Amino acid sequence: MLWKLVRHYGRPYWRSVVAVLVLQLAATLATLYLPSLNADIIDDGIARGDTGYIWRTGAVMLGVAIVQVATAIAAVWFGARVAMALGRDVRKAVYSQVDGFSAEEVGRFGAPTLITRGTNDVQQVQMVVLMALNFMVMVPIMSIGGIIMAIQEDPGLSWLVWVSVPLLLVIVGLLVRTLMPLFERMQDNIDGVNGVMREQIMGIRVVRAFVRERHEAQRFTDANAALTDTSVRIGRLFVLMGPVITMVLHLATAAVLWFGGLRVDQGLVEVGALTAFMQYLLQILMAVMMGTFMFMMLPRAVVCARRIGEVLSTSGSLREPVAPRVPERQEGRVELRDVRFAYPGAESPVLDGISFTAEPGRTTAIIGSTGSGKSTLVNLIPRLYDATGGEVLIDGVPVTEQARASLTAAVGLVPQKPFLFSGSVADNLRFGNPDATDAELWAALDTAQATEFVRERTTGEGEAARTGLDSAISQGGTNVSGGQRQRLCIARALVARPRVYVFDDSFSALDVTTDARLRQALTGYTRGATTIIVAQRVSTITDADQILVLDEGRIVGRGTHEELLATSETYREIVDSQISAEEVA
Repeated sequence: MLWKLVRHYGRPYWRSVVAVLVLQLAATLATLYLPSLNADIIDDGIARGDTGYIWRTGAVMLGVAIVQVATAIAAVWFGARVAMALGRDVRKAVYSQVDGFSAEEVGRFGAPTLITRGTNDVQQVQMVVLMALNFMVMVPIMSIGGIIMAIQEDPGLSWLVWVSVPLLLVIVGLLVRTLMPLFERMQDNIDGVNGVMREQIMGIRVVRAFVRERHEAQRFTDANAALTDTSVRIGRLFVLMGPVITMVLHLATAAVLWFGGLRVDQGLVEVGALTAFMQYLLQILMAVMMGTFMFMMLPRAVVCARRIGEVLSTSGSLREPVAPRVPERQEGRVELRDVRFAYPGAESPVLDGISFTAEPGRTTAIIGSTGSGKSTLVNLIPRLYDATGGEVLIDGVPVTEQARASLTAAVGLVPQKPFLFSGSVADNLRFGNPDATDAELWAALDTAQATEFVRERTTGEGEAARTGLDSAISQGGTNVSGGQRQRLCIARALVARPRVYVFDDSFSALDVTTDARLRQALTGYTRGATTIIVAQRVSTITDADQILVLDEGRIVGRGTHEELLATSETYREIVDSQISAEEVA
């Protein structure tokens, strides 16, 4: 998977890769040539007292060294550009893929692991690509070329090469074999830490409300300890690698000096040639050590590439139609025909046999007990999920046959859990209509009963103070109250001016007075559009043109408020329970 990933996303940068290969080849050949020149200076210059030869050969040696340094620097520069660009492209691909996921795919993976796969995993692949570009040419050429040059200098000592190099390769193989499962466990541990932290940060108010700080701290400690334990075990192997390789290098050096000294004493080899042999042997072992370092990173990169590949190979269940259809009459008419929906792996469907029509200019309300399928039903309209049976149509065209962009423009959804993005109030309101004017924003805020608190709102101090539409919103809207966040989300949907408005229990955080004023203002603002409201409070939907009563995923009643009071026992129970609660209050 790693090779497939690198090959696919590295293809646009093949010219830079070729430049790295050529430059690394030149730098490696220059490095291999230097010990031979050094040997010539010792044997033919110093030993014979030929100063001119020393200067001439030294000048050549200096020129080769300059070439080696320049090509090595250029190779690293090109390699870094390729690795960073590849990492950027993979991150973009992961983000784009996740952006196209439905709630089903997001739920299957989980937010913590998707964050890790798009950041830490990509970084590991990026780093191993950088290491490979720096070493993949140098290591084999240095190893093979070094062996050839060493044997050429003194064939009698070649057995030292055949002993030390295989010894290092055996060490590398054992380390890689041990590290692979540890790196896989390490990435899972990072997912665990991210998951715990994300839960604690998002649910900090709940944690404090139930005085669960100690319990959550222990959860984080356990997750952190698991990551630490795995990291320590990996670190021990890395720490072990250094002394082992250093010991091999020193033993090889000692062997060259011992056995080479005997050969010099016997007149079988000259001092310069012995010096060059020792340098070549050290270059060979250093190349193997660098290759070892790269291979130490490879197991983790392989694991990370496999995790990235799982995301990239997952096809979103909400696919764009090959030939999108555009409704002839764009009025906002919503129709569900015998719709059925079941979550993956569920024993029974959440919705079954749902059929109704929501007409333009009219309000359709949906009410029912908790778990009856209200939110799931309205999520089918903007195609956050695809129905597993039946059809969902907008203006006579199934939503599965409409382009995602046109469907998003047609349906404005205010979700059950209001969410705001970091930025200003204006940035959030223009989310569905970037070209909206300030006047349009204030009109939407006025309808959503949010004008007063937005005008009075100030964030920052001194010259950094921002007021009104420019006031800052923190991520998730945590610096505004629940009711204010809900009204801003309603205003955001109103600014987009869709043909269909879907309010999924979007008035639950509002008091009764504000709720009534908002619904009255909505009547004028959304005139001509289709309005669908999911509600818990009966008082919110008494004026609806059509009320659907859901129970266990089925419509058990439909009609106006008065008609349902006369015909639906389930609706009467809901009304009676709320009236009783109000009387007790």
